[in-house]
Parts: sequence; C-alpha cells; structure tokens
Amino acid sequence: MNKLLLTVATCALCNVALAQVGTTIKEGAKATSEKTQQLGDEAKAGVESQPNKAIDKTKAHIHKAKAHHHAKAAKDAAKDITK
Repeated sequence: MNKLLLTVATCALCNVALAQVGTTIKEGAKATSEKTQQLGDEAKAGVESQPNKAIDKTKAHIHKAKAHHHAKAAKDAAKDITK
C-alpha cells in the first residue's frame, strides 16, 4: 500500500514538473518569434516611405512588448519548475 501511494505521489510530482517545462519552452518560443517579427518590421520600416514607416515602427514596438511579456512568463515558469 505504501509503495503504491509513493508511486502515485511521484507520478503526480513528475507531471507538474513536466507541465512547467512545457510552459517554459512554449513561452520561450513565443518570445523568439515576437523578437524576430520585431526585427523584420524594423528592417522593413528602414526602407519604406513615411506613412508605412510609422506603421511598421509601431508594429515593431508591439512585437517588442509581446516578446518581453513572453520572456518574463518563460522566466517565471522556469522558476516554478524547482518549487
């Protein structure tokens, strides 16, 4: 009985840790994607005329904010793995 209880508790703990690792990986990938989109919009804004340039700069700022948010979420999820 004790071995069964220990096995169930161990499995539950492993599932929680794997869920946190999955969250960390997912948020890290989102942050990388947003950063790439930001750099693309900045490069595009560098060669465009004024009205489109302003739009692409604004998009780049939005992607930067989203990348920062996802990076922070990934960092927080990574901290939760060890808890």
